[in-house]
Amino acid sequence: MTMTIDYSHWWNNMHPCVDLRFPVWAGEDLHKMVANNIIKLANSIEGFDGEYFPSSEKTSKETNSSVREYKSILTSKSTEDTLANLARWEPGHGRFRLRHPWTKYLKIAGLVRQCAIHFEVLNGYVLSDAKAPQDFISKIQEPCSIMSREAGEALKSIAKSIKTMSRYHVCVNTHIKNSKNAIENLRLALKLSFPETEKDLLEIIPGVTMASTLIDIVSYVEKISEAVDEFSVLAHFKENLDPKLSPELGQHHLLHKGTVKPVLEGDNEEECNNSPHVVIAVHDEQPPTVNENNVNLGAEKTTVVL
Repeated sequence: MTMTIDYSHWWNNMHPCVDLRFPVWAGEDLHKMVANNIIKLANSIEGFDGEYFPSSEKTSKETNSSVREYKSILTSKSTEDTLANLARWEPGHGRFRLRHPWTKYLKIAGLVRQCAIHFEVLNGYVLSDAKAPQDFISKIQEPCSIMSREAGEALKSIAKSIKTMSRYHVCVNTHIKNSKNAIENLRLALKLSFPETEKDLLEIIPGVTMASTLIDIVSYVEKISEAVDEFSVLAHFKENLDPKLSPELGQHHLLHKGTVKPVLEGDNEEECNNSPHVVIAVHDEQPPTVNENNVNLGAEKTTVVL
């Protein structure tokens, strides 16, 4: 005879605020906290563009709240450490296996916090009265705007990867690559705008320092991406297809497109249907080309008899 003892009744009477049927997992809280902090950092970086380069489309009033979101990241270390220590003693639950790499969250959180510290410095240039001349700002505005926008989008994709426990490294790498290209354009703009006199040099120092800090932030975004990529392997994140691909295509459609039909051994249709052989025609999906004699070559076709 098997006896099942339910302790939840007794526990709820002793601890009315805790329900065993719906436990509060420290690991789940840590997982959400790290992902949300990355989103806060992304919103702050994207909001910086409208703060430092105000325009009719992006006003300071609209971006002020998002720029300040990073501040809570600076004081989150003690909470993250506590949650990580508690999570190590928890059994496997939900999406988290028995030996989930909880310590990797602290590595990611540390990089996010360092990036937020750099953004604190960057935000100081927004609040400072000492700014570079407007003609110099206009020359570096475009690459700086691209850097902040692409870095923010990369962080949002990273946060999505953690939240869904899925890998979006193709999307993340694309945004990071775009931000690096903007850095090269920024360096070129700075080289072309190098002042001739010492007085002019002193005037543009705030703008140059701001741009240098923004470059450091992009570097930290790349480090965060690498840490999350390492973590995704240990935590067994699922792989995702390129989001630009249509879901109806399916992965198999990316390889080949072809047809399968029986081999005709005679004119009799019944004999054809009973044939044990088939023909697989594989069409290479390449656009038609024209050779030197202006002959349309079209797509190649390979026939295999089985």
